[in-house]
Amino acid sequence: MIFNANYCFRNFSLKTINNQSFIDIGEDARRQYVDATAAFTAWEDAKADAQAVSGGMYWRNQGGVDYLIRTSRHGGQRGLGPRSPANEDIINKFLARKTAAEQRLTDLREQLTRHQRMNRALHVGRTPQLLVEILAALAEHGLATHFTVVGTHALYAYEAAAGARFGSPAVLATQDVDLLWDTRKRLQFETDLSRVGTSMVGVLQKVDPTFRIRPEQRYTAVNSKGFEVDIIRREAKALDPHPLRLSGDEGDFWVVQARRAGVLLSAPRFSSIVVSVTGHMARMNTIAPKTLIAFKHWMALQSDRDPMKRGRDRTQADAVAALIAEFLPNAS
Repeated sequence: MIFNANYCFRNFSLKTINNQSFIDIGEDARRQYVDATAAFTAWEDAKADAQAVSGGMYWRNQGGVDYLIRTSRHGGQRGLGPRSPANEDIINKFLARKTAAEQRLTDLREQLTRHQRMNRALHVGRTPQLLVEILAALAEHGLATHFTVVGTHALYAYEAAAGARFGSPAVLATQDVDLLWDTRKRLQFETDLSRVGTSMVGVLQKVDPTFRIRPEQRYTAVNSKGFEVDIIRREAKALDPHPLRLSGDEGDFWVVQARRAGVLLSAPRFSSIVVSVTGHMARMNTIAPKTLIAFKHWMALQSDRDPMKRGRDRTQADAVAALIAEFLPNAS
């Protein structure tokens, strides 16, 4: 039996690869992860189908004539013409598709609840619960595609996909998550955020009401337990606005430039389902592990970086390299 400060692992084995230790989560947990992620991806598809038929259709009588009206989930309306056999067919098919999509989504939500319990019982995951909730909130509000998790927390995506865990707690030790934002898609982001009806920090406060922007570091929001969310961007190009706030709300994030963040922005992507200790799941979109390895090695060579962080950069690069060599040989 293997213990650390936060978890008790049953029937898990410790494996050493290239001087790096890993915890094999075991066949039962691995099978459960495969089943749970299959249900989760099916739920994602069902949610997309349900959103495609969100809103509604109804007949509105004007001047004695029935007109077919299509409403969106955001409150918009548009007319599809007067009652006709073609429009009767349109509304009947729409309502049938909507009913089927909503039932499938309900069924899969029930499956996710069951898998959450199984994930917890079999100790499938250890991604921080707050991070999973933040990722889930971004997805729920249609903002997930605008952010890429970079830095230490990306390692949770790699180990989830590998079915193995980094054995050294120091590899994952951090109290902040870096979210890389793409300034090139800022207009679409503004549109998507406006539909949420709040600021970016407001989205975080839906997860944890104690999140506040740090007055002296306005690209960082911190909660009452010291967990930080940083919003970073590539270094400003010729057409990039700078400085840049995420929304019109005066209390929202100002996005900070990060050195060589453009390299991360253009890197191949890596996406996996991460699982918390409680069994909850969310999709993490991050960068390909080989890009992170190269970036961490570069950071470790920067003379102006904190020496303690440079040591951790090297440790993380070596640990990820060993993980993908053994468990994810086809990862880019």
